Amino acid sequence: MTQIQIFEKAGAFAENKDIAKDLRVREIIPELERSEEVILDFDRVDTVTQSFIHALISDVLRKFGSDALDRIAFKSCNDNIRTIIRIVTDYMQDGE
Repeated sequence: MTQIQIFEKAGAFAENKDIAKDLRVREIIPELERSEEVILDFDRVDTVTQSFIHALISDVLRKFGSDALDRIAFKSCNDNIRTIIRIVTDYMQDGE
């Protein structure tokens, strides 16, 4: 299991899509390919943009399907972050 501290990579306002892509390509996808679980820890992150979350997980959902959500945990999310994650995951699942 891998725990990724979003604050350490993206700060309190997670908006940089390049950082999200880097996390996805270098950390999230390799762990899921090894059938490992991933914890995305949003501790100390105040807000995220929808584009950040989309860049972070949309290709993961395309590649692994909605089953990937069984192996990804979203930790320490405030209501705003939780809502944005839900919007992106719902949108991606509707596209399946």
